[in-house]
Amino acid sequence: MTGGKARGGRAFLRGVGGVFSVPGLVLSASFFGFGAFARESGLDLAQTVFMGGIFALPGQVVLADEMATGAGLAAAFIAVTLTAVRLLPMTVALVPVIRDERTPLWQQLVLSHLVAVTVWVMALRELPQMPRPARVPFLAGLGTGLLPTVLAFAAAGHVIAGAVPGPLAAGLMFLTPIYFLLSMVAAARERLDGMAIGTGLALGPIFYVYAPGFDLLLTGLVGGSLAYGLSRWLRR
Repeated sequence: MTGGKARGGRAFLRGVGGVFSVPGLVLSASFFGFGAFARESGLDLAQTVFMGGIFALPGQVVLADEMATGAGLAAAFIAVTLTAVRLLPMTVALVPVIRDERTPLWQQLVLSHLVAVTVWVMALRELPQMPRPARVPFLAGLGTGLLPTVLAFAAAGHVIAGAVPGPLAAGLMFLTPIYFLLSMVAAARERLDGMAIGTGLALGPIFYVYAPGFDLLLTGLVGGSLAYGLSRWLRR
């Protein structure tokens, strides 16, 4: 039991160390840009830090934009929910990787709230090489290490927003999706993976123009379905 706790502690600290990795630094820079954007949108420091607890940058940006434009509560709720839909299949894909037959349900529920793009990418890269008992502590360390770090960077971006040009703040927020795209390309192992990425890149601009607000959802749904169908047809 003592040895198991020691291994769990080492796995937890290894997860916390993800803060200092390239993905962790990219995410921190993105939240710094969000802090500057939030201040320009009229949000105060407390609101910016509280909003950072969403831990998913697109949802935060959409919510800040909705608040800045005076949108109603219902419209803001729907817009943020649509941006967060993508996290559900990501969580469904990640939970079987971290759990075993002895993992309590409450741990799975708690850890599911820490799933975001950066955590998901890093976890799927690291966890398959780790023993099952170490996976839950690693993910817990990764999430609990990144969350307060990005909140601090968001606060810093808000405080010194006057010294950060608007284009630079926008560029910093754009680092996370660029990193996510490059990570998916690097992790692609099967033809289906490449097809899904390719159809998403092709359809994304089209849906952005003709279905704004639903572009991300439609790109994933239609692009993924086309890639799956084409892959099955080619196998036959």
